[in-house]
Amino acid sequence: MHTRTGRFRLHERFHSRFLPADRDVIVYLPPDYRRDATVRYPVLYMHDGQNLFDRETAFNDAEWQVDEAVEGLIARGEVAPLIIVGVYNVGDYRMDEYTPTRDESHGAGGKAHLYGRMLVDGLKPFIDRLYRTLPGPEHTAIGGSSLGGLVSLHLALRYPHVFSRVAALSPAVWWGDLAIVREVRALACKPPLRIWLDAGTAEAPRVIDDARQLRDALVAKGWTPGDDLAYTEAEGAGHDELAWGSRMPDVLRFLFPAP
Repeated sequence: MHTRTGRFRLHERFHSRFLPADRDVIVYLPPDYRRDATVRYPVLYMHDGQNLFDRETAFNDAEWQVDEAVEGLIARGEVAPLIIVGVYNVGDYRMDEYTPTRDESHGAGGKAHLYGRMLVDGLKPFIDRLYRTLPGPEHTAIGGSSLGGLVSLHLALRYPHVFSRVAALSPAVWWGDLAIVREVRALACKPPLRIWLDAGTAEAPRVIDDARQLRDALVAKGWTPGDDLAYTEAEGAGHDELAWGSRMPDVLRFLFPAP
């Protein structure tokens, strides 16, 4: 029995010529989507899609409950109605696809450029054709947690003409010996990105230190905390779906404030 709240469409085995494995894609539609055929909506693309909406498909039976969160926020007028696209990970390929560099200590990684091509050249045009989206970068966000947080920030930096809003929850800053920090420091100029960055104080010991290094690198490039950068250290929060889900209302308010 599925535990999803709201209106969903599941696209099974989405194929991309850039990646070896097909993957399911689940699409959440806002409450008034079918009421007015002239209205278009911003879109949030999220990784680890099987963990977002449904306990039956989620890792360790723990879902983020993004659907319950967004339905309540929209009903109360706290966020703009939006479409959320959950891109399922493909198990064995996840570490490779969600990382921008190879990490020799894991003997894996470095295929994020191909995963990005799948999203930008394959999935996004597919979604824009099928649904009433606002396709411009100013209306398009990307987000995830852990390695999904890492790949979200990396791809937003790589494709600022596609994404202008980023949610990086507990990102794996440590990957590739702080490769994402070096990537931010190497930016020639600051792209127009609105970034949510966080970490939990009950995660691995170095997580907060790494997150602060990433925050400081962003600030040094021109991001302003409280304006286009939200940085949060979640007291007592671990590295798990329940912790990330509990922060999603704040994430959504920051990325998609009600007009």
